[in-house]
Amino acid sequence: MSTEVQTVSQIAAEKDDVGNFKFPEKHKYDAGYGLTEKTIDYICDVKDDPDWVREFRKRALKVFESKPMPTHWASEDLDNIVFENIRYYLSSGDRPTRSWDEVPDEIKETFERLGIPEQERKFLAGVEAQYDSEAAYSNVKEVLEEQGVIFVNSTEGLKKHPEIFKKWFGKVIPTTDNKFSALNSAVFSGGSFIYVPPGVKVSHPLQAYFRINSENFGQFERTLIIADEGSEVVYMEGCTAPKFETSTLHSAVVELVAMPGAKIQYITVQNWSNNVFNLVTKRGLAHENAEIRWIDCNIGSRLTMKYPGVVMKGRKARGEVISIALANDGQHQDTGAKMIHEADETSSNVVSKSISVGTGRSTYRGQVSIPKHLKGCKNNTECDALLINTNSKTDTYPAITVNGNQHATQHEASVSQVSEDMLFYMQQRGLSEGEAMSLAVNGFVNDLVREFPMEYSVELKRLIELEMEGSVG
Repeated sequence: MSTEVQTVSQIAAEKDDVGNFKFPEKHKYDAGYGLTEKTIDYICDVKDDPDWVREFRKRALKVFESKPMPTHWASEDLDNIVFENIRYYLSSGDRPTRSWDEVPDEIKETFERLGIPEQERKFLAGVEAQYDSEAAYSNVKEVLEEQGVIFVNSTEGLKKHPEIFKKWFGKVIPTTDNKFSALNSAVFSGGSFIYVPPGVKVSHPLQAYFRINSENFGQFERTLIIADEGSEVVYMEGCTAPKFETSTLHSAVVELVAMPGAKIQYITVQNWSNNVFNLVTKRGLAHENAEIRWIDCNIGSRLTMKYPGVVMKGRKARGEVISIALANDGQHQDTGAKMIHEADETSSNVVSKSISVGTGRSTYRGQVSIPKHLKGCKNNTECDALLINTNSKTDTYPAITVNGNQHATQHEASVSQVSEDMLFYMQQRGLSEGEAMSLAVNGFVNDLVREFPMEYSVELKRLIELEMEGSVG
């Protein structure tokens, strides 16, 4: 997953080398292969977790072991994950530094190659860079600290700010939610903890960047963002991993809490290498007059299963998911959105566009729930799929449950294919067949790409163009 402006542009400059560089492993702490209670104890001891976290992890492990793989509805490719072959914690043992100069050279080189420090200087209010299991660098601008904004990794959050952290941790997404949220709860490490005080509007985005460098590794970051009453924050995340012979697992949990009148915008630009199982649970809780927006771009990975959701708990709360998924050869993008209305006059909007190339498969799964006792709720769902080749696939599984007659909902879906006539017409204007195809695809997603910050939207278009190279024929 690439995020920043520079990140994407540098990645784009190396089309066949998308984040595909690594450095030798030098870990002081390695939990070894497989997952048992001993693994949990090892992680707790290394991280010096408080007792309640150790108990939380062990309860989650039992839930993970008790839940079957969800292949009764999801892809059977999940059965190819061999949990015994995964390492669940790897760390150099170094504490995250706030000075870029103090970051170990190899790690610094990784993030400099991906453009992180340059982006921080340009327009970020704060940044966190995680390398395997732990953050290597974490910084937030002084002016925000003076306003009371907290931006640290999850380990620091639970130790230094337990009064806020414990209140919301695991409340939006309980351990029992699904097999992979339970897995994350058992072995979570890293991720971001953000708290924005009442009325504070963070003018520039906060950003976290997650990097997998090691083979046979699982990354399980845990992110908790709380925007207090009337505050606003934009958060962006990105990830990459080099290509390995074996599969890699990424299973994150992200919880957002928007208190009354608050706004959270969460932007993901994902560009995993194609050996990664990316199984992520993301959900936000919006109180009265609050707004949560998920903006999601999924490129890369072997299998992505991700359905950002919003629970609209307060009157006039708003939820939105805008997503783009591109499934290339051998990839399955199983993405969608969940909108759960729990108060009167709440509104939600879902716009999803997918592109399937070669043997790629894209799936949209949506859930909208409006119970009978509510009044004046609105939902709009649009999902459009574009097929590039005859072997590419797309599926749509919308589940919309609306009870009562005082609500307004609409659902639109379309599946289309780039026509030969369209390509022929553009070729008559001097474009090559590949350029014509890229133009058609960028036109398909153009209205959504504009939802990303300007610098990102330019580079995203370029990244899509590069993904489309060689897709014709």
